[in-house]
Amino acid sequence: MKKIIISILLSAFCLIELIAQPIHGRSPLPVIHENVNVRIDSLLRTLTDSGKTAGLSALIFENGKEAYFNAYGFADREANISMDRNTIVRIFSMTKPVTGVALMQLFEQGKFKLDEPVSKYAPEFANMKVYKGVDANGNMILESAKRPITIRDITRHTAGFAAMDIPALAELVKKADAFNPNNTLAQMAAKLASIPLQFHPGDEWLYGPSVDVQAYLVERISGKPFDKYLQENIFNPLGMSNTHYMVPENDRKRFAAIYFLGKDAKLSRVPDEQANTFNTSDRTLKPGGWGLTSTLDDYTKFAQMLVNGGRLGKAKILKPETVRLMATNQLPDTITKRSWLPGKGNVGFGIDFAVRVGPPKTKEENHGVTGEFYWDGAASTLFWVDPVNKVTAVLFTQLFPYDPIQLHKKFRDAVYGNYIP
Repeated sequence: MKKIIISILLSAFCLIELIAQPIHGRSPLPVIHENVNVRIDSLLRTLTDSGKTAGLSALIFENGKEAYFNAYGFADREANISMDRNTIVRIFSMTKPVTGVALMQLFEQGKFKLDEPVSKYAPEFANMKVYKGVDANGNMILESAKRPITIRDITRHTAGFAAMDIPALAELVKKADAFNPNNTLAQMAAKLASIPLQFHPGDEWLYGPSVDVQAYLVERISGKPFDKYLQENIFNPLGMSNTHYMVPENDRKRFAAIYFLGKDAKLSRVPDEQANTFNTSDRTLKPGGWGLTSTLDDYTKFAQMLVNGGRLGKAKILKPETVRLMATNQLPDTITKRSWLPGKGNVGFGIDFAVRVGPPKTKEENHGVTGEFYWDGAASTLFWVDPVNKVTAVLFTQLFPYDPIQLHKKFRDAVYGNYIP
């Protein structure tokens, strides 16, 4: 079991990781009828009482006002610490949109263009080779990339970085150890660049380390360490005082445990020495694709900034047109190989978000309004932004493997009224 848990966590760290119409909390919202908060409460209570997950919390805003909040179950079941508004969780791939905002701040400043080669700012990625198979002797066959990796490619996961599904490339990925927590972002980038691409840039969509390369670009272009850049340009202006790579020692009582739902439907705690090792010491690596911890209110501030077109209060993080660009599908129809992205529903991919391009095609698909953008995290967390109805939602838990209980579907159904308790 320990080996399985470790494997899942490592995969989540390195590679991973709907809604929309307004909903109701303590006061009625205009689109969803006033029983919605009862439905959401019932769902969260049922899932925690039944032991499907240890703790759940959700925070929803509409038109800048809190529309729903509640929390059920435990942040730390063994210590009898309840899940609450101030619980700190690992957001895993919900780090990615934060990195995207940081990069696009520099875009606004004219520091780069989206269709420029990444190698203009990170020479490690010049002259990339592409894997074409192995010969009779087992040697890899490589060819030169048809075109350079562009910055647009790394914002939409079309760069071609190798995954773990081709044995020859998987072996190189393991040997490179790009995401060793003792690596700098520069060392990480050099190791990634040493691995042949899995496909030519722009040919396919494949989730991977692209956003970590974005973090490296932020560092190179801004001249500041990535974590310092985030602190000065996003977290401090938005008042996100509980968002960190390393959880401060005096806040660790609020740090949620991670739980694993086995095939026997029993929930077991992931040992703290595995779950907490990255976030309880000051690791050299500050990845762009994962690693941050946050609270409901902190991440809601980030989401509210996005739904407001880049502003929150006096803080001006992005221009409205930049947010619209990020929330616009960047995948042309010519990119037909999209890995598991179609499983997310009727979506494309913008700049570090999935973007809904049409209404759900079936009742099994997650609910969502055309134009919404969202992402989730390996420990089954979720957020979305609905610019049509000015709604944001953040759902927190700490459950592995990723969403084994169809939590995201059920939560959206509860919001829309299709959930039957």
